[in-house]
Amino acid sequence: MAGRIRREDVQAVRERAHIEEIVGQHVTLKSAGVGSAKGLCPFHDERSPSFHVRPQVGLWHCFGCGEGGDVISFVQKIDGLPFAEAVEYLAGKVGLQLRYEEGGAPRPGEEPGRRQRLLEAHRVAAAYFVEQLTTPGAATARQFLAERGFGREAAEQFGVGYAPQGFDSLLRHLRGKGFTEAELTASGLVSQNNRGVYDRFRGRLVWPIREVTGDTIGFGARKLFEDDQGPKYLNTPETPLYRKSQVLYGIDLAKREIAKEKRVVVVEGYTDVMAMHLSGEGTAVATCGTAFGPDHARIVRRLVGDAGSSGGVQLASGASVGGEIIFTFDGDAAGQKAALRAFGEDQTFTAQTFVAVERSGMDPCELRQAQGPDAVRALVAGRQPLFEFVIRATLRAYDLGTAEGRVGALRAAAPVVAGIRDTALRPEYTRLLAGWLGMDQASVSDAVRSAGRQGGGARGQDSRGGRPDGSRGGPQRGERVPEGQPVPVARMQQPDRRDPVARTERTALEVVLQHPHLVPAEFDQLQADAFTAPAYRAVHEAVRAAGGLQGAREALASTGSGNAAAWVARVQEEAAGPVSGLVTELAVAPLPEDRPTALADYVRGVVLALVEIGFTRHIADLRGRLQRMDGAQDPEAYQAAFAELVAVEARRRTLRDSA
Repeated sequence: MAGRIRREDVQAVRERAHIEEIVGQHVTLKSAGVGSAKGLCPFHDERSPSFHVRPQVGLWHCFGCGEGGDVISFVQKIDGLPFAEAVEYLAGKVGLQLRYEEGGAPRPGEEPGRRQRLLEAHRVAAAYFVEQLTTPGAATARQFLAERGFGREAAEQFGVGYAPQGFDSLLRHLRGKGFTEAELTASGLVSQNNRGVYDRFRGRLVWPIREVTGDTIGFGARKLFEDDQGPKYLNTPETPLYRKSQVLYGIDLAKREIAKEKRVVVVEGYTDVMAMHLSGEGTAVATCGTAFGPDHARIVRRLVGDAGSSGGVQLASGASVGGEIIFTFDGDAAGQKAALRAFGEDQTFTAQTFVAVERSGMDPCELRQAQGPDAVRALVAGRQPLFEFVIRATLRAYDLGTAEGRVGALRAAAPVVAGIRDTALRPEYTRLLAGWLGMDQASVSDAVRSAGRQGGGARGQDSRGGRPDGSRGGPQRGERVPEGQPVPVARMQQPDRRDPVARTERTALEVVLQHPHLVPAEFDQLQADAFTAPAYRAVHEAVRAAGGLQGAREALASTGSGNAAAWVARVQEEAAGPVSGLVTELAVAPLPEDRPTALADYVRGVVLALVEIGFTRHIADLRGRLQRMDGAQDPEAYQAAFAELVAVEARRRTLRDSA
């Protein structure tokens, strides 16, 4: 069995896998100044983007939760992969053949490249299903598509295929491609009983379920024949690749349109996604056999760029700047129940959330067939605010023509209004509820406030996602970290950034790490005590240990590309424990100067400001020493100290003149 991946290959993966492209597949990134991009953190819920990527140094860092690292650590965290699998995944993306050290320590119970093997099995299976759709045995499958208005081009666009009725057709095909029975079992493509191993999908129309990156990780299959005893829809089981609570069908096709339009339409089935896209609504996605949940919400928020923009501002497309989440549900009881579940998830959005309901009960696929693409687009355009939909659905269960019915409806609807986290919207819906009930607003307001006190109201948070005491992020003492959220990382104690000296020290380290080629030689003259903040002093020591500006020049020359990634890596090697994390943070931090033509002056000015602070501190020490000395008793020592003071003041003057 192969051992560890060779170190030089790991470094090659870091250099070839462009971090902005890998991160951009999961997070909508926007420019944040010179060589920097930012977006909503994929590792914790936030309203304002604090997740920064700096391609020049190959690093990312979230200034909200403190997570950070390189392109490999990002893949590890976003996909839950061990280090070696993350390296193998990226190597596959960039076309790099990895080499392994013989005799090294292999991963326990894991063959190197397992994830890539499973992805390759799915790729081969998807191609096989597509081929089978054109065979005589797939006539029923083609008829199913045609009856719903989907021709050959539509099937090709969405990768729709057909799983033959045979017991082990796909199994034999994949075995012929060199895949082992253990790999196929782990992939979920085959099942096993007392008769042996057999195809999981047989005699079914098949849709590939892909990650946002476009890799196929599972399948959804629709029953076609009456003698099929299985469920109407059968999906891939939970596997190392496929977790139904974390996948959205169509996300690979919709991601760019979602980011562009700041809108996502959530539908209920595969054919609904197809109908939406073919009708011109390219932002449609669907859950895969499960309710829309927190993990889905996080995926959608990242792609929409749900960053807390104020509502009401419209783009040319009609979408609001803050973004829109539109759920399509049937108008029946099941649809209303789904809407109530979505209402719970709405509290994670600052984007506006809507419901689009077709009153006659048709789903988007049926609507397209019956009335054409225009009707599908009209369904989305006629969306209704989710809060209004949920409240009105609650009221429909009561006879508002009677006093008892109105009181019962108020008691049922008041907790819904109290649960609206946005404190600006809550009074408005209180007023609307009073009108819908035909009751005075004061009584309804009292009922909403009472429901808020009894049920936690707006979940103990304000409309910006903060706590009542004004704190944000991170669990408090005794508070449990929600499942799926990262445990807060250990971070070095940093000084108050309002302290001008500490701010200068921090900014100087930022430019030294990010743009060492622009840093003036005076930086290397700084002694260990030039940094007063312990955290920044520790980083400065790592910079000095890495060779200072000479070490930076060597690192830049070694890459040939002139980027600072190798230099930052060298500093990180010299930094121990939490200092390494702070190095990442400083290397990714956006700089206030975003004009490339002025960057050199900015870098020089920051470093010289720190040098001047050192001179000023030295001058103050010398003056204090002179005041304490008796020139008459020891004139020689006094003159030496005075001469040193004059020299340091002269150096400071020269520095100011040069700056």
